[in-house]
Amino acid sequence: MDIMTILSVLFAFICIIVGFIIEGGKPIALLQPTAAMIVIGGTLGAVGISFPSSTLKKFPKVLSIAFKKKEIDLKGYIDYFKGVSLKTRRDGLLSLESELTDDALDPFVKKGLQMVVDGIDPSSVKSILNTKLEQLSTRHENCIEMFTSAGGYAPTMGIVGTITSLVIILSALSDVAAMGEKIAVAFVATLYGLATANLFWLPIASKLREINKEEIAEKEMIIEAVLLIQEGVNPNTLVSKLVSYLTEDEAKDLEGI
Repeated sequence: MDIMTILSVLFAFICIIVGFIIEGGKPIALLQPTAAMIVIGGTLGAVGISFPSSTLKKFPKVLSIAFKKKEIDLKGYIDYFKGVSLKTRRDGLLSLESELTDDALDPFVKKGLQMVVDGIDPSSVKSILNTKLEQLSTRHENCIEMFTSAGGYAPTMGIVGTITSLVIILSALSDVAAMGEKIAVAFVATLYGLATANLFWLPIASKLREINKEEIAEKEMIIEAVLLIQEGVNPNTLVSKLVSYLTEDEAKDLEGI
């Protein structure tokens, strides 16, 4: 579980509530179930209309990814591929068959090594893996777009909720004294729309987009490593080439691998 993401979301909402209280507002005034229903329900409904069911059914899983702590261990992969390179230079490419029996091995890595064992030419290996990577990226972008769209719909749903309340208020002007309070409550829906869009939906989309970038970089490094192993390059040369995928600090930590 990514505690920092959860704390950040809570911190943002708490700051708004505390600021509201400091300005003299009452917390109970922010609790409007009907406004929440219009904004959240309307937003989810609009997203449901916008995307096919094949994408929508991934919504809970994709949302959970944003709150999971997943470390991309590029240094670990470099260490792994150096060992594989040493093995293949010593025992030949067919020695990779023993690697394919490891159930813990990433399916993308396993696919690449399997093609090397099968004797598929390097250009085809590269083309097939790049195609799989493009398909993976497209699937991810489609899922991320759900949250980006929700961030666009939410403020509009907030306005819809506010207008709905104002229509009711203005249709009953008998109690003029209470109108100010009722109008203030009506604008809570707008607040809900803006807050959920800018403190939840859009930040979640940004977080998922960053996770996607990291995974793409990981897969690109795997593709290059597989091709270098198939080419039979020196293990130290392999490491030197793969180090380019690391940050400067990570590269320094890798010295002496």
